[in-house]
Amino acid sequence: MDKPVKTKIEGSILEITIDRPKANAIDAKTSIILGDIFSDFRDNPDLKVAIITGAGEKFFSAGWDLKAVNEGEAADADYGVGGFGGLQELPKMNKPIIAAVNGIACGGGFEIMISADIIIASEHATFALPEINVGVVADAATIKLRRRIPYHVAVEFLMTGRWMDTKEAKHWGLINEIVNKDNLLKRAWEVAEKISNGPNLIYSSIKEVLRETENEKEIPSFKILRSLETVKKVYGSQDLKEGASSFVKKTDPKWQDN
Repeated sequence: MDKPVKTKIEGSILEITIDRPKANAIDAKTSIILGDIFSDFRDNPDLKVAIITGAGEKFFSAGWDLKAVNEGEAADADYGVGGFGGLQELPKMNKPIIAAVNGIACGGGFEIMISADIIIASEHATFALPEINVGVVADAATIKLRRRIPYHVAVEFLMTGRWMDTKEAKHWGLINEIVNKDNLLKRAWEVAEKISNGPNLIYSSIKEVLRETENEKEIPSFKILRSLETVKKVYGSQDLKEGASSFVKKTDPKWQDN
């Protein structure tokens, strides 16, 4: 298991694949690797969009590697710069991330999935938070899930450890799109390419505004928005002028700022 995480770069798009047979479970070592990959992606001006997926067709990720736990890995071990899975606690992640969910996403794998910005799932994918059955708190999901789906649905899901299929997940708005398994990565790359050709500077400001105002009331959020450096940069950018000019001329804009 020399490379538990594989990466591929094409143009400005990074594809990240968790590859730890049989269940793509994540131990501390793998989590640290993922954190380094995501932080490098965040800081690399040549990369605009990332896709996170799992190897094979059965598991996106089963989450925390309970074999490692059984061998002594602690819940408060060092999981790297981005916390467990490398993404969910990573600060200042202002670039879009797409989760291409190729199978079971449970426990920590589910938490990685909901840390992405866009979620595309194979039709056979299923979801669960089974931590309740192994005596541990699904910490990131307990914090985040109620902000993604209705509160009562989130609490019931957390407290029962039951499974959810893609149809129900789509109903609650937990995922964006359901596709045939053979089209999953193709569709994820289509979305990534569309985003990569857009105004990267504005994507950064969208992500920062969403993050910094998540727990604020509506009116105070406007003050926060105007104070953010990414938003200030947009207001003074060449892209703003280009967008207005291309609209008037009815031409395609040529985005310049990063």
